[in-house]
Amino acid sequence: MRQRLDVYELPTQFDPPELSGTTAVVIDVLRATTTIVYALEAGAAEVIPCLEIEDALAAASAYPRWRVVLGGERGGLRIEGFDLGNSPLEYDAPAVAGKTVVMTTTNGTRAMGRCRAADEILLGAFVNAAALAHRLASRERIALVCAGSDDDVTRDDVLFAGLMVDRLQRGTRDAYRLNGQAIRARQCWIDALPRAMTSGGEKIPPGVLADQLRKSLAGQKLVAIGMEDDLYAAAQLDRFQLVPELDIQRMRIQAGPEAGKAASP
Repeated sequence: MRQRLDVYELPTQFDPPELSGTTAVVIDVLRATTTIVYALEAGAAEVIPCLEIEDALAAASAYPRWRVVLGGERGGLRIEGFDLGNSPLEYDAPAVAGKTVVMTTTNGTRAMGRCRAADEILLGAFVNAAALAHRLASRERIALVCAGSDDDVTRDDVLFAGLMVDRLQRGTRDAYRLNGQAIRARQCWIDALPRAMTSGGEKIPPGVLADQLRKSLAGQKLVAIGMEDDLYAAAQLDRFQLVPELDIQRMRIQAGPEAGKAASP
C-alpha cells in the first residue's frame, strides 16, 4: 500500500478519529512548537501544554516552585505573574534547564488535543525540520496539522508543512500519496524561495526565511507588538536535532530518542 501524507491547514478540518493509525505532527511555527523545541534543547525536563491560564496554574501547583517555570502569552505578550512569555529566546538554559515548563498557548494546545487519536504525536518547526524528516521517513501514514492563528490559516505553518512534504517526497522519490492541501502546501514552499534553496542546493539564510514568516498573519502580529526578533529565532532552519513527542494521556512533551544525534536535511 502506498504511503499517505496529509496536510490540514487548520485542526478543525478533520475529525479526531480520522487520525487513528497515523503519526501526527503539530505545527505552530509562531510560536508554540518553535518555543518548545528551544526549551527542550536548553535542558527543560518536560513541557506541559495547557489551554487555559487556570489550567497552567493548577498544573504548576503540583510542583515545588523552584522546579517549575510558568510560561505563556495572551495577545502575544507574557501573562501577568508568569515567569516567561512565548518567545523562544526566553527559554534558555539559565531559565529552564532541569525544570518542568508549564506553558499555556491557545492555538498550539488546541491542535495537540485534536490529534489525540493518532498513534504518535510529534511537534515540528523550521528549527528541527531535518530531525523531524528523518524521524518521519519510516512512517506509513503522516498527518501534518497546522495550528493556525485564532482559527485562521497562517502562512508560516503552511510553509513549514510544504517544506516537510517536499523533503519527504524528494527523499522517497514521491512515495507518498498526497491530499489536496499537501499538494498546495508543497507548491507554496517551492514558490516562496528560489528553487536552488528549496531543492537543498543552497543553504537558506535565516533572514530570507524570516522575510517569508513576516508575511504571515502570525508574523505581522509579532511585528506589531515589537517581537520581530522571534521571526529570526523561528527561521533557524535545521538548527536542532531533537523532535518533541507528546504523551497525550499524560499531556507531557519530552525530547524524543534522537535528541543530540546528527540530522541531515
